[in-house]
Amino acid sequence: MIGLSASQKVQNMQAVEQLAEIQRRHIGLMQNTLKLWQNVLADVTQEEAITYRDGPDGWTTLEVLCHVRDFDVFFMGRAQMMIEQDNPQLPAYDHEALAIERRYNEQDLQTVLAELAAVRRTFIRFYLKLDEEQWQRTGIHPERGFFTMTDSVMQVGHHDVNHLEQVTRILKQAKG
Repeated sequence: MIGLSASQKVQNMQAVEQLAEIQRRHIGLMQNTLKLWQNVLADVTQEEAITYRDGPDGWTTLEVLCHVRDFDVFFMGRAQMMIEQDNPQLPAYDHEALAIERRYNEQDLQTVLAELAAVRRTFIRFYLKLDEEQWQRTGIHPERGFFTMTDSVMQVGHHDVNHLEQVTRILKQAKG
């Protein structure tokens, strides 16, 4: 911060503190959305999870949950690449092909939920260990372009919320 006025230095420090608070809040969101997954699915049977779909060609609750679990792994892998490499090209994944290849709708709901919880806890620990310099790391996202570690942590919560809405809609339709 050489050459900056005292006011500019204070503004820079405040911006860094605000960004750190945003990062902490999104780590908290990752914890809370995991609890939401567990609560929303607590009374869902295997039969319900594999039967009701999001529209005629849409996914079942189980397929959505498998997708979220797998993408937590992919998101964490991308974040690790950003820490280990300089501005890496982050890989793309075909979620439709994965659902078929990995036979999502044949998996066990409770096992998948437990796997998501384990991956999520590892992912949260990963973010909690990052220092200020690591939070500055970047990559090139296959769909978004320039992508920061802050974007990375924010992506998880947004991904969860979108799919939690989808699953609650599927389950409401099933109950209705």
